[in-house]
Amino acid sequence: MGLRDRISSYLYRQAEKRGWTEDIYSSSVRFGGRHVNDESILESSDVYELMQDISNQIMLAEFVVEDEAGKEIKNHAALKTLQNPNNYLTGSEFKKLMTNTYLLQGEVFPILDGNQMHLATNVYMDLDDRLIEHFKIGGAEIPNFMIRHIKNIGTNHLNGVGLMQLGKETLEGVLSAEKVLTDKYKKGGLLAFLLQLDAHINPQNGAQSKLINKILDQLEQIDDSRSVKMIPLGKGYKIETLKSPIEDEKTLAYLNVYKKDLGKFLGINVDTYTALIKSDLEKAMMYLHNKAVKPIMRNFEDHLSLLFFGRDSKLRIKLKINILDFVSYSTKTNIGYNIVRTGITSPDNVAEMLGFPKQNTPETQAIYISNDLSKIGDKKATDNSLKGGETIEQKGREEDV
Repeated sequence: MGLRDRISSYLYRQAEKRGWTEDIYSSSVRFGGRHVNDESILESSDVYELMQDISNQIMLAEFVVEDEAGKEIKNHAALKTLQNPNNYLTGSEFKKLMTNTYLLQGEVFPILDGNQMHLATNVYMDLDDRLIEHFKIGGAEIPNFMIRHIKNIGTNHLNGVGLMQLGKETLEGVLSAEKVLTDKYKKGGLLAFLLQLDAHINPQNGAQSKLINKILDQLEQIDDSRSVKMIPLGKGYKIETLKSPIEDEKTLAYLNVYKKDLGKFLGINVDTYTALIKSDLEKAMMYLHNKAVKPIMRNFEDHLSLLFFGRDSKLRIKLKINILDFVSYSTKTNIGYNIVRTGITSPDNVAEMLGFPKQNTPETQAIYISNDLSKIGDKKATDNSLKGGETIEQKGREEDV
């Protein structure tokens, strides 16, 4: 390494120690501010967890195609595209990305290009005089039959509203508060020192300037919080520790109040959801499903059905979710035992729920009433299976015999 490189590296290290480079290479601004964008929002663990819980439910849902009567159509061509939308996303990843984009930005644009699906970005849309929506990407217009505009509808018929818009001020405050705390402890608690001199600082005093620079260099070399530096000082010099202006208690109190507000922009009450998770996971998942997930799924179903089949088709794309995916194994076992008296894995629906292979026979596909193992719906009120109590006269005849 040459002299020039060594000098450049030294200057860079000095600038880095003083925090000058951080603002250049990151999206942060002075005084702990943050620019709100997709990535910075996901850095907040609470927001990320809430979005994960919502998008994970949709990620685990299965696409099916139904006819007008609600009967599933197996092996439909649309299912192949939905399950393998393109070369860079799986079906599960596509659902999760579509949901997260919808939650954050309030709208998402799926494009159907032959047998591939993509999520478009930087889409410009407007309505013409005939109220027909037009879409442009990079100046090129996309035909209406190839693209859908899925909106988290508010009061605007043309644009959706997402977390970035609804909770912008709250998000900025939360992210800035989190950054302040993170930076404080990342930099050793923002430990600072005040150098006090009895004499006036004189720029022309070479000995004084040299001593001050030596003390500054010694302090800047404390990179590790476990490091200890002994700095001998002459008469008239004193170093005092400055208290950090960042008060943890106030910042944490702020976060405890406003982080919960972000849940309402995602459609849930964080206090209610947290309490349910602690007491009953199944109730918590059903709360999340009914409050947030189900409306999103319905919106996706409507738009994807129109994208694949058009307005005049009787076919419909549905997202089917098994809410039991989110409950404990012991809960599933109890449900199974409540469904059937014997042969816990004999009904195929119970076997599948508990992770056993299905037998796929007419007997195992039927659901039985546990008291006499007769099929539900096959019991007739007129047959001999329904016997009333014996009369006294009948009982007397049997005793005579």
